[in-house]
Formats: sequence, structure tokens, C-alpha cells
Amino acid sequence: MQLQDTVTYINEKTNNFTPEIALILGSGLGDFADDFSDFVIPYGDIPGFEASTVKGHKGQLVFATICGKKVVMMQGRYHYYEGHPIQRVVYPVKVFKKLGVKNLIVTNAAGGISRDFQASDLMLITDHINFMHVNPLIGPNDDDLGPRFPDMTDVYKKDLQELAMAAAKKLNINLKKGVYMALTGPNYETPSETKMVKLLGADAVGMSTVPEAMVANYCGIKVLGISCISNAAAGITGETLSHQEVIEAANAAKSKFKSLLLEIIKGM
Repeated sequence: MQLQDTVTYINEKTNNFTPEIALILGSGLGDFADDFSDFVIPYGDIPGFEASTVKGHKGQLVFATICGKKVVMMQGRYHYYEGHPIQRVVYPVKVFKKLGVKNLIVTNAAGGISRDFQASDLMLITDHINFMHVNPLIGPNDDDLGPRFPDMTDVYKKDLQELAMAAAKKLNINLKKGVYMALTGPNYETPSETKMVKLLGADAVGMSTVPEAMVANYCGIKVLGISCISNAAAGITGETLSHQEVIEAANAAKSKFKSLLLEIIKGM
């Protein structure tokens, strides 16, 4: 019932704007939405949504037509580590499904595990490892959203990955590829945990994205994931980590990030 109330409220505020593409803009990456604002709704006004409390996350839905495509953008997300139940964290994705979204671009700032990565590099997510010790699909199943036992073989769709790589090549952006692992946070990983992450096969580590990608895939929404490498993960360089460093790296990547997103949206 609440899901329908949310959708009804959004439709009333946006004159039944029907987005085909959704973007979740991570730490420091929300500025992309500033250039497009047909309709803007703060999370705190939307039934079922939560206010974002993290610096670098404005906490509002932005609706706009970009490159001829109708798009809804989460200008910042809310996180499991903020104390929200995991079902609240992924609630916006279910709303996107009901609004008519077919493709989701999910972004984040992440720590680099691979020594090939530098701060402000962009990494195409080819797969993920859920190490958050929680699953957003636990609980009664809503058959209108997706199946009880969804397949996760191909969460990040190959055709969207190819589109992103072609867009990066056209723009002369060195888009890296890798596996993303999600931990709960809010603390950064220890050096020993970084070693574990590497042993388990991840190239980058963060505190988000995986729950949203899982639910989008469950809902039949095609997913493309992009990480902005904000720093080397703990223990690789010996330097301490800070959220300010995350924001600075996102700012350094802002220009190429915006260009890449526009080119991808154009091709969808």
C-alpha cells in the first residue's frame, strides 16, 4: 500500500513524468543532477523515503529530460550504516520499478584494491560481492516486483557494459573494469580486511550499491554500475582515510564522470 502511495505522490508532483532511466548518484557525484531540474522533490517530502544525512548527498529526487530521455536521479542515497533497515535503503528502487524505469545507472565512491587504480579513476562494475551480511530480498515476496528466487548471474548487463566502454572510448576516458565488494561501514576497512577483500576477488570496496543493484535486477531493471575510485583502500599506501578525500576525488573526476554519463544516456 505504501509503495502505491509513494508513486501517487510523485506522479502528482511531476505531472505524471514517466522516467525510463534512473540514476543513483553517490558521494560527491550528485552535481551531475544540478544541470537538469524539471522537477525536484526532497526525500523528506516523499512518503516512504528517508532524509539523507551524509555530506555529499543532497537528498532529493530530480526529474529531467536528458538527451531526449526521461530520467529520474537520486541526488545522493541513504545507507544501511545510517541505521536504516535494508528494506528502506532499497525502497527507492522499487519505486523506480513502479514509475516505469527500465535501466538503472548506479554510482558510488569506492576504495581501490587493485594497484592499477589511481584516485579519481572510474571503474565499470562487472560484478559484485555482497559482504554486508544482509540481503534486501529477505522477507515476504511481492510477485508484482519480481520472483522469489531471482538469478544473479548477470546483474550488470553486458550490453550496458559494452555501451559504457564504447562511450568511454569515444570520449578518450580510461574506464577501468572490476568487481565491487560492499561492506556495511561506516568505518573504513582495516589493512587486514583489505587483504581479505583482495583475496576474495574484489577490485574496489565500498558501503553501498550492492543492495540497490540486487533489487533492481530482481525487479527486472537492467543495471549499469560505475565506481569513482576515491583512494587506495586501507593498508595499500599506509595513509589514513577520510571522507574529505572521497569528496575531493569525486570532484577531480567530475568532468569526465558527467561527460561519460551523458554519452551513456544518449546511447540507451
